[in-house]
Amino acid sequence: MSIAILRPKANSLGSGAVFPLLNSLFMALMSVTTLYPFIFLITSSLSGLDMSLGGFSLLPRDFTFDNYAKVMANRSIGVGYYNTILRTVLGTSCSLAVTLCLAWPLSKRSFPNRSFWTALIVFTMFFSGGMIPTYILVRKLGLIDSIWALVLPELVTAYNFVIARNYMQTIPISMEESAKIDGANDIVILFRVIMPVCKPIIATLALWIAVWHWNAWFDAMIYMTTAAGQVVQLVMRRIVLEGSDQMTSMMAEAQRQGQGIAPEGLKAATIMATTLPILCVYPFAQKYFVKGVMMGSLKG
Repeated sequence: MSIAILRPKANSLGSGAVFPLLNSLFMALMSVTTLYPFIFLITSSLSGLDMSLGGFSLLPRDFTFDNYAKVMANRSIGVGYYNTILRTVLGTSCSLAVTLCLAWPLSKRSFPNRSFWTALIVFTMFFSGGMIPTYILVRKLGLIDSIWALVLPELVTAYNFVIARNYMQTIPISMEESAKIDGANDIVILFRVIMPVCKPIIATLALWIAVWHWNAWFDAMIYMTTAAGQVVQLVMRRIVLEGSDQMTSMMAEAQRQGQGIAPEGLKAATIMATTLPILCVYPFAQKYFVKGVMMGSLKG
């Protein structure tokens, strides 16, 4: 005769399920909080009426592309785009080249006084020359109103150097030794052996550096004294926050053409036009992003 053991039914909402539920609710709230301003900007940029009036809505009112047409037709936006793209491409490529060439020798345990040179570079993370000495140096070098004034001061950062160095320390020394046996010199080893293995960290650093250069505007405001040298983020700031002449001219032209354009719609279109390009780059580097960060932080 078998004796059945009665077991109480597990509570479907037990203590083990409370935390995942609360976590999911919290993440959903954070997602809505993060996405709503972005969706509101898209809606405002496609609206001919002011979306801040008339209550809550996620759909454009008086749907139109005139806001984007006016923004892209603005000469200041075009000049700013050119300067920003030039700065981002030039700054990212130069910064990557110098950072990797600096990190590789300092990742070798046989490098003389490696700890001293590494500590000297890391020291700059906590103590810098300051804005005024940097401006004086840039002016003395004759870089005012030059694209190099936006590239050279931030050519190498200690944080990016540490990430690249730590990642290179995970590369087996046997790869370099095998290349030396085959007759390769240090330059060949760096570009044909080390660099292909460093694709994750290169993609990660390239994304960080490119995003920083694309979003930077303060240094352009200091070092660029003419309208021909302004970057697009600085032009956007003046349109959105200061109500500059560009904003006034766009509104006046829209009124002459009989187009119903709201100032807030033009501002939203300007923000989207300066944000979307860098957002389109992220998906292509995303697969390397987490891997590069995790592996770059394993060894100190």
